[in-house]
Amino acid sequence: MDKMKMHSPNVTNENIKKLAELFPNCVTESTDDKGDLVTSIDFAQLRQELSGTLVEGPQERYHLNWPGKREALLTANAPIAKTLRPDREESVDFDTTQNLFIEGDNLDALKLIQETYLGKVKMIYIDPPYNTGNDFLYEDDFAESTEEYLLKSNQKDETGNRLVANTESNGRYHSDWLSMMYPRLKVSRNILKDNGVIFISIDDAEYDNLKKMCISIFGEDNFIASVVWSRKRGKDNSAKFLSRNHEYLLVFAKNIQLAKFGRLEMPENTRKAYTNPDNDKRGDYRLQGIWARGSQGGSKYDFTSKQGSYFEEKLWLVGKKTMEDLDQDDRLIFKGKNIYKKLFLSEYKGDIPETIWLDTSNAANAADEIKSIFGFQVFDTVKPIPYIYRMIKLGCSDSDIVLDFFAGTATTAHAVMQFNSDDDGKRKFIMVQLPEACDEKSEAFKAGYKTIAEIGKERIRLAGKKIKEENATTATNLDTGFRVLKVDSSNMEDVYYTPDALDQKYLAGVTDNIKHDRSSEDLLFQVLLDWGVDISLPIAKEKIANKDVFFVDTNALAACFVSDGSITEDFVKELAQFRSLGMPLRKVVFRDAGFKDDSVKINVEQIFKLMSPDTELRTI
Repeated sequence: MDKMKMHSPNVTNENIKKLAELFPNCVTESTDDKGDLVTSIDFAQLRQELSGTLVEGPQERYHLNWPGKREALLTANAPIAKTLRPDREESVDFDTTQNLFIEGDNLDALKLIQETYLGKVKMIYIDPPYNTGNDFLYEDDFAESTEEYLLKSNQKDETGNRLVANTESNGRYHSDWLSMMYPRLKVSRNILKDNGVIFISIDDAEYDNLKKMCISIFGEDNFIASVVWSRKRGKDNSAKFLSRNHEYLLVFAKNIQLAKFGRLEMPENTRKAYTNPDNDKRGDYRLQGIWARGSQGGSKYDFTSKQGSYFEEKLWLVGKKTMEDLDQDDRLIFKGKNIYKKLFLSEYKGDIPETIWLDTSNAANAADEIKSIFGFQVFDTVKPIPYIYRMIKLGCSDSDIVLDFFAGTATTAHAVMQFNSDDDGKRKFIMVQLPEACDEKSEAFKAGYKTIAEIGKERIRLAGKKIKEENATTATNLDTGFRVLKVDSSNMEDVYYTPDALDQKYLAGVTDNIKHDRSSEDLLFQVLLDWGVDISLPIAKEKIANKDVFFVDTNALAACFVSDGSITEDFVKELAQFRSLGMPLRKVVFRDAGFKDDSVKINVEQIFKLMSPDTELRTI
C-alpha cells in the first residue's frame, strides 16, 4: 500500500509538470546541494521559447517588483509539514456542520486546504492590514530551499508571535507588506472556482500596489471594478487637506468570461414608480420614454400608430419594426407628442450595482452591530454586515462556499448566516484567523477574550443563536454551527519525512512515526487533508470488532488508527464488505502499527481487491 505524504502539495513540482507539457525541451536534470539529480527547468531555454527574438540576457518588462518578491514566490509554492487539529470543545455541532473556523496562520491554512478546496470556493472576501504605519503584519520566515522550509514547518511554534509591527520608518515598509500579501493571494487563487470572485478591502496606503499585485496574480483582463465605499458620515475638520470618508473594494474574477454577478433589490423609490392605472393584466408597470433625443443615433422613418400618423420624419431611438411590435403588444402609451413603453415589474431582473456604495451602512453602524451582540464596544474598525451582505448577494448562489482568511471578528460568517436565514440558502463559510492577542486595555480583554480568534468564534455562536431566535419558524434547519480546526505542526515525527537524515542514536528511541500527544481524530483530519477529502463532511465513529472506526460521510472514507497490533484479516474482511446504499467504501486508511504482523498488512490489498476492488487503500 502507498504511504500518505502527510504534507501540503509541492506546487513547484506541479508547475514543473505543467511546463513540461507545454515546453518539454525546457525540462532538464540538475544536481541539488546534496549532489542528487532532480528535475529542473532550463530557464534560458524557456525564455527563448517565449521570445520572438534572440534572447541574450535580462530584458526590461512591465511588472510589479520589490525586494523579496522571489522569496515570497518560494514561500507560496513550498509545501509545509503541518496539519489542522480539531477542537470539539470550541466547536458548535461539530459532527454535522459544514462551516469551518480555522485558527492559525492564514498562509499555512490556505496551503493545507488548497487540495481539498481546489477550485471550489465561489467567493473570497478579505479585509487585510491596510499598512497605515500602525498595522501588524505576518512575519513570514523565508527558507533557503523547499526542503528546509518543509522541515522547519514541522517545528511547533507560538503562532501568536507571527505578527510584527510595520512602521513607516521601516526601510522595507511597502516591500514587507507586498511580501506578506503575495503568497496568500497566490494560493487563494487556486481555491477559487473558475467562475469565482474575490473582494478585497483596502485604503489609499496600498491601493495602487494591491491592484498591480492582483493584476499579476489574477490577470488584467479579470479586473472587474474598484468600488468606493463611504465608510463614515460627516467631515473630519481636523484633516490637514481632505476629509477621507471612503475606502476601496477591489474586485477580481478568476475568469471574467465565466463570472456572473447577481442583481440587487429594487430601490424603494424605484418601486413606487410602478403602478397599473389602466388595469393591465400583466400587472404593475412604469413608463420609459422612447422618443428621439436629438438628431444623432436614431432611425429615420414615418411611424403610424393605431391612432394615425405620428411624428413624421422623426429620428427614433428604436427601429421601426421594434416600435410596431411594441404597439402590437399594447406596450405603448401616447402622451401629447411623446411616446412611452411599459416596463413591467414582473420582468424586472434586478438592479445593476454601481461602483459607489453609499447605502450599505458605515463603520459606526458596524461598531453598534457587534456591540449589540456582546454588550460592550469590541472594536471600531469592523465592517458592517450590510456591506458584506451585498458582496454575497453579488458573488454567491444559495449553496456556495465563502472564504475569509483575514476573518477578524467573523463579520463575514455573520453575514452568511443572516443571508441564509433570509432566503433559506445553504451557503457555507470558512473563516481563518490568527490567535492574535487582544490589547490588554481593550474592553474585549477585560471581558475575558484573550485573542481576536476567541472573539470571532464567540460572535458566530451568539449571532447564530440570535438569528435562530428571531426567525424561529423559518430558521429551524439553518446551519449556525462551525467546526474549529487549529493549525499545528504535523502529527508525524521528522523520521516520517526524512528517515535517511536522522542518525541511529535518534532512531533507537523512536518506536512510532506519530507524535505521542496526537489523537486518532487528529490523524483523521491530516489524512482528510492529505487525500483531498472535504474536511467539512459529517463524521461518525463506530465500533467494528471492538475497534474504533471513523466513517466520513458514511462511505467517503473509513479510518482505523489502532496501534496495538490488533488488526487481523477477519477485521479487514468485515470492513471490506461494508456497504451504504449499495455503495462500497471509497477510501480506507490504517496505521502501520495496527497490523498484527507483516503478512496481514500484505494481505489487506488482496482482500480489498477481491471484496471491494474500487476502494483506495493507504497507511500512515
